[in-house]
Amino acid sequence: MTEEKSTVPKRAKQIAKLLKAEKPDYLYLKELFRQLRKELNIKVQTKAKKLPYVPSEEEIKKYYDALWNAQNTKHIIMIKVMLYTGVRVGELIRIKVEDVNLNTYQIKINEGKGKKDRIVPFPMRFREVLAFYIRDLKKRNVEYLFESNWKKPYSDRGIRKILREYTKLSGMARTITPHKLRHFLFTWMKKHGIDDALIQPYSGHESRQSLEVYSKLSITDAQKAYNEFINDFPV
Repeated sequence: MTEEKSTVPKRAKQIAKLLKAEKPDYLYLKELFRQLRKELNIKVQTKAKKLPYVPSEEEIKKYYDALWNAQNTKHIIMIKVMLYTGVRVGELIRIKVEDVNLNTYQIKINEGKGKKDRIVPFPMRFREVLAFYIRDLKKRNVEYLFESNWKKPYSDRGIRKILREYTKLSGMARTITPHKLRHFLFTWMKKHGIDDALIQPYSGHESRQSLEVYSKLSITDAQKAYNEFINDFPV
């Protein structure tokens, strides 16, 4: 520990003795140190945000090969839903069978981030396999799109565990997580020239600068663009 850092706890104790009699609360201390920064002309420092790791197309293909070779239909559909829609894991585990509209190629996300509902599209080519999967679920009176062997919706932890298993099978060094699949989709869309205004209606993102533009777009506009490029998706 450097000398500068070792003096901090001592200074804190000295300041605490001076302030103890005043019985300061959090807001008082916050304002006090704001004034101190002002007196000492100290600017607020922020840590640089690290860019999230985004898997490459080659990594996604390698991952999907491991998934395909395992031949677990439920897992294939589960991971494809994440890849095609960019839904968050907390949203995925709450999707019910009735939320999937096979006629419009859409899934309703109820109470996503910020307690907001939205619609996400999936590719036309995905409808058939999804329809067969859902038909089997309906025969068994299953409520949620993805349920465990105990007939309960998967947990966040359960989904992450499944994704880790395929990371191991693929021999990849970096673990694939639900959010990395989400990052991959939206990064891939940007690389292919898809405008933010067409991504936002179903991504669940908000942007102050773009809200005016986004408000003028409907899911129909977004889905038209989605259908035009999704056929080139790597899996």
